[in-house]
Amino acid sequence: MKIRTYRPSTLMAAAATAAALLAGCASTAPTAAIDNSSLASAEFRPHVATYGVVYKLPADVTDVLNAKIRDPLRQSLLAQGLLAEAEAYNIPHVTVVHIHSADPATPRRMLAALPKVPGPLTLTLKTFYTTEAAKDAGRPWWLDLGIVKTGKGFEDMMAFNTVATAALAPLRDGPLPRVTGPVYAKMGDAGKALVRTMGVSGVNVVQDGKALRAHNPHNTLVYSMAPFTPAVQASMNQVAAQFNTVLPDGITTTFRDVSIVELAFAGNVIREIYRVSLVDGSVIDAATGQKIR
Repeated sequence: MKIRTYRPSTLMAAAATAAALLAGCASTAPTAAIDNSSLASAEFRPHVATYGVVYKLPADVTDVLNAKIRDPLRQSLLAQGLLAEAEAYNIPHVTVVHIHSADPATPRRMLAALPKVPGPLTLTLKTFYTTEAAKDAGRPWWLDLGIVKTGKGFEDMMAFNTVATAALAPLRDGPLPRVTGPVYAKMGDAGKALVRTMGVSGVNVVQDGKALRAHNPHNTLVYSMAPFTPAVQASMNQVAAQFNTVLPDGITTTFRDVSIVELAFAGNVIREIYRVSLVDGSVIDAATGQKIR
């Protein structure tokens, strides 16, 4: 796993805030100890409930994807016999962090622990590609749309990811099921260390006073537990290449809120729970539309 560092201008504030959050998270963490015993198993940990913080894609992005990408993608999946992938439900989003917890009170605890959100984030979504949970693990795998890794919006997002991960990871009851078993076995040392200490790989953390950024923000269009055979990989890489010719300049948008959500095993969002405005910090109960803060 490639780990990159922040520029000095953003490191000090993010590292200090994250360290303080790590020290202060005990009051919101569950009483049960975090259990990493599933990491010794050859099988995936059973999935009970995964919660996360995500940016739902604004309509100006989903409108473009629906008009230019969704139908050809669905037809390609059906042609390959990937029926579950073609039918999978997902609220389009870009992830900040995911945690696993069987405690249904976890979303409320996450809201209480959530750090101050950034202002609206202007970013460009660009470049389709396939990725595996761990190279040669076989599954799960995804088709993603990346985010351009430059600009204030991107830097603000990555800084928030660092402090949000520090604040919310202690609320987990153990590792995300999708990074256990055959995936954990194929990870490198850096990825395994993040799973043991944060419950998932590929997240931004503070280590030795420095913010390390392993997070690769993206939007996922396909979630799959089908074997990622060479044939499937080659076909999906061809699909990604085709889509890159359809949207060569990507899609520029502004995220104006961030949501606490529930997710399925592979990371697709199945329910929005709380929506937090990046404009004024207000909070809405997504089920009722009622403002609660």
